[in-house]
Order: sequence, then structure tokens, then C-alpha cells
Amino acid sequence: MRISEGVKQLLIINILFFIGSQFVPATYDYLAMYYFENAKFQFWQPLTYMFMHGGYMHIFFNMFALFSFGSTLEMIFGTKRLYVLFLLSGLGAALLHMGVNYYTVVSNVNQLVAAGYNKADIYAMLPSGQYIVHWNSIIGPSNVESMFSAFNNPVVGASGAVYGFLVAFAYMFPNAELMMMFIPVPIKAKYFVPGILAIDLIGGLTGGFSIFGGGTGIAHFAHVGGALTGFLLVRYWKQNQFKQNRWDL
Repeated sequence: MRISEGVKQLLIINILFFIGSQFVPATYDYLAMYYFENAKFQFWQPLTYMFMHGGYMHIFFNMFALFSFGSTLEMIFGTKRLYVLFLLSGLGAALLHMGVNYYTVVSNVNQLVAAGYNKADIYAMLPSGQYIVHWNSIIGPSNVESMFSAFNNPVVGASGAVYGFLVAFAYMFPNAELMMMFIPVPIKAKYFVPGILAIDLIGGLTGGFSIFGGGTGIAHFAHVGGALTGFLLVRYWKQNQFKQNRWDL
């Protein structure tokens, strides 16, 4: 299948954002998505973060997936609904990611407050990356690291939106056979996609592994949030006979 117009435009936008960020690295501070209580957070970041990428392999895998599934979905749903699927899946990814970060920060801060530390002092220290060593004995070193990571580390990438595409494709074509790159074993989409999501969910809960290797620096819950949003959206469209109401440009 030739690349469809909507997919082509999404690819161009993502690539232009990536090229621009290579020439002006400071754009990450404005367009990546920070924790909402971080001073670097801006209201537009839950939208712009999905067009930013952290490196060549990051954008390659996301754009490859966008290319692989997007044209088929656009043929079925129409161009406007493809855009809606991309944007809402990305926003759903941002919402779940931010919600998990909020829980991580608040639950650990509350434990420190219960141990006698001042809440305002804790929040004042979070942006600096410095903390009181005694915190390790209260909430544990891993939770200290998770709290600072949630508060300070931005998230970038179209992965959440792409997971929405992946789930939408699996919902429409459950028996289509897919293969993970570098592992040439065909697996039906109805097994392949839940398997990937299970790995991401485990990685998010444990801070462990990912299908792309390495547990650190991967927004597992953003993947899950994008997938869940994509599933709910395509299920709604299918139940409401979207084929009779395409939003073609």
C-alpha cells in the first residue's frame, strides 16, 4: 500500500520537529512535557511532546510503526479520524503518565511529611535534585529516585499515539500476522498487541524491562495510556458504524 496523505503529513511534522530540535536543543525545555508542578511545565506541552523525540532510533521506531499501521487505518477511518486517533491517543498517554507521576510524587512526599519533614521544604528541594540522606531509610533509595525522576524528567515521543494506532489495527484486524523487528516469528495481532502491552505494564509497575531494552527512560504508562485511549476510540467508532460517516478531507 502506498503511504496515505494523512500519514505522510504526520511523518513530515514529526521529522521537522526532530530536525529543528537538533539545531535548537533548547526547544526541549519548551516542547517536551514536564511534570505539571515543575516550573518548566507549560500548558501546551501535553500536545507538543508527542512530536518531539530523544534520538535517531527513537524517532525511527515510532515513524516506522506510524508508517506500518497508519495508511491502513486511514483507508478505513478517513484522514480526519486518523488525526483524531493520533492526537487523542497522545493526550491519553500524557494523562496516564502524568497521573502515575503525580501518585509517585505525592505518595512519597506524604510519607516524608508523616516522618516529620516539612512539605514546602520537600517541594523546594525536588527541582534541585538534592535530598536528605535520611530519606533513603524512610521511603527507600528506589522511591527517592522515582520521586525525583517523576518531578524532573520530561517525556517526549509519539509512542503513546503510535500505541493507539497499534491497538486500533489489532482491533480491526485481530488475525493479521505481525512480527517484531529482528524476531521473524509471525504472531496474530490479537496476541501480539496484548503481549506487548503486558510487557509495558510489567515494566511500568516494576521499573524493569521493555521490549526495546532497558527499563530506564521509557514511559511505560504512556504507552499503556495511548493504547487504552486508542482502543476506546476505535471501539466507539466501530459500534457507531463509522464507515457510513467518514470524516474525509
